[in-house]
Amino acid sequence: MAQEQDTKIARKLRKQQTPQEVRVWSRLRDRQFLGYKFRRQVPLGRYVVDFYCPEKKLVLEIDGGHHMQQQTQDQQREDLLKSQGYQILRFWNSDIEQNLEGVFEKIMQVLQSPSPPSPLPQGERRV
Repeated sequence: MAQEQDTKIARKLRKQQTPQEVRVWSRLRDRQFLGYKFRRQVPLGRYVVDFYCPEKKLVLEIDGGHHMQQQTQDQQREDLLKSQGYQILRFWNSDIEQNLEGVFEKIMQVLQSPSPPSPLPQGERRV
């Protein structure tokens, strides 16, 4: 039931992309960027992330002004995703508008760097 709801939310968000998300997606889709597969508005656990590269476990978040009021929630979300082995890159809408090439330079650096090791699954952590 929850997964079905997450899928509906993701579909709705895909139809309501911001202009900044559209600009980023136009360069990521169809393996156009360095040959990496990206998906958009992807449910990961209880969250829906803007863009996701499964091969590198890389999450891209494009944040608008409303994120200034939800920094605590964003940090909790980021901490949880990182604990599950995801890498997160956050960019402001203004970054996309004013420095799109710089944004893609940063994404390229992360994609071309060795992937960090995945954390051990819950219950298998070393002490």
